[in-house]
This record gives sequence, C-alpha cells and structure tokens, in this order.
Amino acid sequence: MIIKFTKMEGCGNDYVYVNGISQSIPAESKPELVRKLSDRHFGIGGDGVIFINDSQIADFEMEMYNADGSRGEMCGNGIRCVGKFVYDKCLTDQTEITVESFGKIKYLTLYPENGAVKRVRVNMGPAILEAEQVPVLYDEEETRVLTLEDGSTIKHAVVDAPLEIGEEVGRVTCVSMGNPHAVLFVDDTESLPLEQIGPAYENHRRFPNRINTEFVQVIDPGHVRMRVWERGSGETLACGTGCCATGVACVLNGKTDDRILVDVLGGQLEIEWDKENNSVWMTGPARTVFEGTVDTEL
Repeated sequence: MIIKFTKMEGCGNDYVYVNGISQSIPAESKPELVRKLSDRHFGIGGDGVIFINDSQIADFEMEMYNADGSRGEMCGNGIRCVGKFVYDKCLTDQTEITVESFGKIKYLTLYPENGAVKRVRVNMGPAILEAEQVPVLYDEEETRVLTLEDGSTIKHAVVDAPLEIGEEVGRVTCVSMGNPHAVLFVDDTESLPLEQIGPAYENHRRFPNRINTEFVQVIDPGHVRMRVWERGSGETLACGTGCCATGVACVLNGKTDDRILVDVLGGQLEIEWDKENNSVWMTGPARTVFEGTVDTEL
C-alpha cells in the first residue's frame, strides 16, 4: 500500500503525520505500521505516528501512537503540528479550531504567516492531580489534600512524594494532562544518565499505565530547563504535555511563577497555568520537515 505522509516536528518532537481522512488504513494494522514508519534506520523515523481523522465531536481527531506502536492519549507538540497540517493543507480556513484526542477536546489558536502556520497556542485543559486518575499508586497517607483556586478539592494528590528507584529515592509530583507524568526536580539536567534511569521510572510498579518522566532544573521563577523520558519512545527532544505537567508541578512545589518558559533539548515552550480555571496553556512552534510517500505492507 502506498501511503502519503508528512514529517513534522515541534521543538524536535518529531512524528510522521498521515491524513486518515483521505487514506483508509485498517485499525488492526496501525500498531505494526507505526513501528515500521517510526524506525529511524528502516523507516521514515520519528517519535511515533499521528493519524489525522474526521471527528464526531470536534473539527478533527488526532489519533496518536508512540514509536513502539502503543496508543498515546495526548501529545502537546503533536497537536500543534495537527493544527498546522489542517490549515496548511486547506482542510480548514479557520484559525480557531478544535481537535479531539482520545475522546477529549482541545482548543487551538493558529498563528499563520504568509499562508502557513508558524506557532500554535493550545488550551490543554485541566491538570489532573487525583492519584487514581493520573493514575499512580500511593497510599492515602502518602498523598496530600489540595484546594485549587477554582474551588475544587483534590483529596489524594501526589506532590513531592518519595519514589524508590533501586537504592536511590527521588521525589515526584504526578500530573496527568490526558497522559500520565511524574516530575522530579534536579540540580543539573545535563549530567543525567537518562538511558539508564529512564526505564526504571517508566516501568515502576507505582505507575500501572507506565509514566512519562520529566527531570527539571529551575533557572529562575520564570524559566526552567527540562529533559524527558517518554513511555514507549525513550528520551525525546521535547514533550508538550510534559512541559505542561512541569509548569503545574513547579507551582505546586513553590518553584516558579504561574507562567514560565521551559527549555527542552529541541527548543522552548511557553507554559501558563490559569489556576482560577485550572486550565493549562501551551504555546510553541510547529514545522514541516518533509513530505513523501512510502510503500509498505499492511
């Protein structure tokens, strides 16, 4: 089967994008197809594959897969590129659009220049902090009760909680942005041996659905540096939902202001946590790398 694709990236978080509206691909074939296309030696190469589909509840659907073929609930850098794709490909002429991902609707503002989108602002929705909903397994006495500015109460939030990794003990703050994240604060991100420690966090018994792990160095109250180990993909150059989780964790731990710049290996994202409405906003770039066709067996 000949498949048309577009390779896109947001802060170096690169995915293969396939128009699922014009190309019909059997659902049962997608995990294996994703593994083939994501392979950086024998395929196109990427952190995964995103199919852009019609939606019953939004303007478009983002169907996102990690490089190992597992389905992902959400991808912040990916959804910005979806916005660019549908505008640049004339699937919409609107600069305010909605995109469904795993049944949840996100609201995007597109910023085009000379007919092509360069930056996208996304309302990523609420930060989910209840341990059971992240999900993360901690006993009640290990969690905290939080009262947010929107009036909601979180009975079992995991904030600065101990996590044993071998003989070491890290302290994690757990946030879901539609997918689960564990945020740790470190003195220096550059010296971290992520290839060795990343899998231990990803597959820890406390994370029943595995976890994305962010290692964060605070530069000042408005600026942090972050590296990420993504479940199913390993270390990536950026993670949009991870940057959002980082922003929330920074505020919960008294590390930064509500609005920060997050430096990742592939660039920089602007993150703002509107605590009165419990909405997290992400703004950043989206770029097309190249396009083509691939002949593959399904």
